[in-house]
Amino acid sequence: MSPTLAETAERIVLRSYSDVREALRQRDLKQALYDAGGVVMADSLITLHGEAHKRRRRVENRLFRRGTFRWWELNLVPGTIEKSYARALAEGKADLVQLGRRTIMHLTALVAGIDPPRDDEEADALESIARIFSAGATAVHSTRDPDELRAEVTETMREFDERFLTPSMNRRKELLAEFAAGRVPEEELPRDVLTAVLRYQDELGVTRDMIRREVAFYLQAGSHSTANLFTHSAHQVFQRLDDPAFAARLGDRRFLQRCVHETLRLHPASPVAWRRALADVRLRSGVFLPEGSLVELDLVAANTDPEVWGPDGAEFNPDRELPEGVHPWGHSFGGGMHACIGMELDGGVLESSTGEHEEPVFGTVTLMLDALLKAGARPDPNDPPMEDPYSSRKNFARYPVVFNRS
Repeated sequence: MSPTLAETAERIVLRSYSDVREALRQRDLKQALYDAGGVVMADSLITLHGEAHKRRRRVENRLFRRGTFRWWELNLVPGTIEKSYARALAEGKADLVQLGRRTIMHLTALVAGIDPPRDDEEADALESIARIFSAGATAVHSTRDPDELRAEVTETMREFDERFLTPSMNRRKELLAEFAAGRVPEEELPRDVLTAVLRYQDELGVTRDMIRREVAFYLQAGSHSTANLFTHSAHQVFQRLDDPAFAARLGDRRFLQRCVHETLRLHPASPVAWRRALADVRLRSGVFLPEGSLVELDLVAANTDPEVWGPDGAEFNPDRELPEGVHPWGHSFGGGMHACIGMELDGGVLESSTGEHEEPVFGTVTLMLDALLKAGARPDPNDPPMEDPYSSRKNFARYPVVFNRS
């Protein structure tokens, strides 16, 4: 059996599925991956710990309910996909990375609390801002000069505040004042992060700068991770289109959803999670994490652990049989207090947890992939995809496709 722990002078690395699962649920292990991305991430939900995290999560959890996801999927996502794909279909080609970001931007803005872009120019600007915020949030994996990156993110945050956040915030403050005076019913308040945080600002003890970073965090996290998952999922499907048995199943959204979950397992949004031990911790496996140590959770290794996923754990297999209690996406949505708050928005709801008479929730990425395949998308044979040269994360910088509906 391979070792589950590798220790260096800098950090302790956990690689087994069971060790990572336990560590994600340890309250004495504090989030540490985004310390270098503080311009965007400081005091955001994902970096908070303890009572402050519990209060913030309790407020924002009210937005992320299954009924809300189902309503978004039935009423907002299809139209957003159709509108976002229109230009690409007319031109007969697209870059999947850009197409994914553009498609998800309207929905992400809705969730974060930024008024949706009014035209293509505003959408381009907001997409560019979210991309720069993503680079700042994942600064620990960037190959760029840290000072140069920090300066760019700081200036972009100023632009974002002036152009998008302030107008959105002013409108929500007016609505909340009308609600407090009894002139606007609660159901007419926007169901977004910005409104929720403004409404409970005193209870949460947040400043304006903290609110700005919270909204920026949601904006970048949704667009960045969803676009990457969309592109990786399409790539996995494209590689198998020559298999008639596989291709014949692509019209089934449940099968597409399993393809998305399997892709997410192999390509988590972050390949690692970092935690700082606030006290001595000993895992059930016997691994000891001393107070003050930096603990790296190798999500890629844990998500392919042969003891859970079998000897072919590193291979793509959407029909994989899972042990009881194991999610098909592994640890890619995290776990414990920092489990992804919007996981059902991206990944949908598992079939076994959907009631017999309920509408299914497939997840945004499944619906985007379904529309892509129905449009006849294929990799551009004259323009191969390219990985991101400015990050150690294995994501695509470009993925050109062409459309053939015949």
